[in-house]
Amino acid sequence: MEDNKIDINSLIGFFLIGLIFIGWLYLNPPPPSTEVVQTIEKNEISDEKPVEQDLSDILSESKIDDYDDSTLNFENSLFQSDDDILVDAEKFIVKFSPIGGQISSLQLKGHLNYLGNPINLIESNNSSFNLDFTTKNGRKFNTNDQKFTPSLIDQGSVKKVSMKLVVSEDVFIEYMYTINLTDYIIDLDISSRGFFNILDTTQSYNLNWELNAFRNSKSISYENRYSYLTYYHDEDKIDYLSISGEDEEDEEDVNWISFKQHFFSSVLISPDEKPFKNVDFKSEDLVQDNGIDTLFTKKFISKISFDYVNSEFENSLKFYFGPNHYSQLKTYEIGLEESVDFGWGIFGFINKNIFVPLYRSLSNLFPYGIAIIFMTIIVRIVLAPVLYSSYVSQAKMKILRPELDEINQKFKDNAMKRQQEMMSLYRKAGANPMSGCLPGLLQIPVFYALFMFFPSAFDLRQKSFLWADDLSAYDSILDFGFYIPLYGDHISLFPILASVSIFFYMKMTTGQQMASQPQPQEGMPDMRNMMKYMIYFAPIMMMVFFNNYSSGLSLYYFVSNLLSIAIMFTIKNYILDERKIRQQIQFNKSQPVKPPSRFQRRMQAIMEEAERQKRKK
Repeated sequence: MEDNKIDINSLIGFFLIGLIFIGWLYLNPPPPSTEVVQTIEKNEISDEKPVEQDLSDILSESKIDDYDDSTLNFENSLFQSDDDILVDAEKFIVKFSPIGGQISSLQLKGHLNYLGNPINLIESNNSSFNLDFTTKNGRKFNTNDQKFTPSLIDQGSVKKVSMKLVVSEDVFIEYMYTINLTDYIIDLDISSRGFFNILDTTQSYNLNWELNAFRNSKSISYENRYSYLTYYHDEDKIDYLSISGEDEEDEEDVNWISFKQHFFSSVLISPDEKPFKNVDFKSEDLVQDNGIDTLFTKKFISKISFDYVNSEFENSLKFYFGPNHYSQLKTYEIGLEESVDFGWGIFGFINKNIFVPLYRSLSNLFPYGIAIIFMTIIVRIVLAPVLYSSYVSQAKMKILRPELDEINQKFKDNAMKRQQEMMSLYRKAGANPMSGCLPGLLQIPVFYALFMFFPSAFDLRQKSFLWADDLSAYDSILDFGFYIPLYGDHISLFPILASVSIFFYMKMTTGQQMASQPQPQEGMPDMRNMMKYMIYFAPIMMMVFFNNYSSGLSLYYFVSNLLSIAIMFTIKNYILDERKIRQQIQFNKSQPVKPPSRFQRRMQAIMEEAERQKRKK
């Protein structure tokens, strides 16, 4: 009886559990199968009714199908995976993530940062690339965090990576990346199928691209000075956002957008002959304190508006990830080389047509530091006639100085008469007070062109010379361990040598200029005192300013100043004969005075009018 009792109790327990399970199933019916969900979605699309569900819900519920070769129409076998896809090319190693279907990592080959680590343009979520659009039911959607189905197609020298964001078998967005294994270019084709019943095509959709630029150089301030967002528009114009602070801009008909770092760039290129119709740009300086180590230098943002093509996504873009090497960028023939800042106008013309090919030729024959020295020698020899002309003019003014002082004293109360007598003396002697300045002005384009050339010359990067281990960066011989405003946290030797050499050069040339300067006129500053101060002020400014600059630039100025001193010494002691200049001046005075030029007559008329106005007052 006890055993029967136990059996009855067990049956009663099983019966009660069954009732509870049946009740739970009644109150919580199982969801319909995936096939049913897909059928409902297809019927909604075929009936052309607005999509009631949020697209993100559709994506999470829908089944991601497998794709075979015939579906994608590729010749070779198709590899599929839910993992990141890695492509090892000749120029870089690039990784594509199924999350967002975007590039998650890109490491350049053959280039290292200041710590000796590989250059990573994209890594650790510093970049974002996505589409945002609006559905017919008014919902906003972004592809950034969505799961794409990745697949890799190997075609030998070309590899293709497909990223599909699937709603159903016939409704998807696809990113097709094409990597030429020997180039820095990645092609991207964006397309969709079956979205015409999902999208609100009355509005444009946006492509959003963001990047935080990694620091790669020793000097944060120096690298940051040459890192900025630049863009090419209207087929022949280049502009850029502010180098410091925060800046934003919008532009139409943009051909390419470059997130430019000092020596490397990430560039988005529009389709051939079809520029981006409208782009919003924004950049932000992420370096708050140059004395504090930092991971990023700049934040770049671009938002590009597109119109749908036949109510679908359809775009063909290109990426360039690589060095800012002028000759490399020029091979693409779309103006990418204009992003290398060699200066504007005549300065850029001199660099691109003279100094870039000259230095390339010399660096093919000599080590990079020696090539700088030879280029400096060539430049100084070419400018030697200008230096000679300047010295001759100063010698003439030195000889005329006693007579000019006498005129100043004689007509100290009559400014107009004083100027007339001085001009008459200059005409008789065949001298021109401005001729001493003109040679200096002629050297300014060359001086500034070279000032822009060395910081932007990619060939100098990580090339050593003497104690400088990188001619594109500063040559530290002593690190302080703390930061001094304006100067830095170290001492660079080449700027010190350049400062010492310019001190002796100015001491030599300023002495000649001061000897040629007449006594200052009443109410005018004494130029001789200003020259005295400049002898000391200019070297100090150079030493401070160039402490964080390219050691190649300081090397150029050091050698240039030494050569200028040697040329001036040679001119003064072996070429220029002041006795002959004095005889020539006396001979010129004995000849009939040439009538004043049109400029001189105009200047004289202006002075006479000014004198009349003064008398009226």
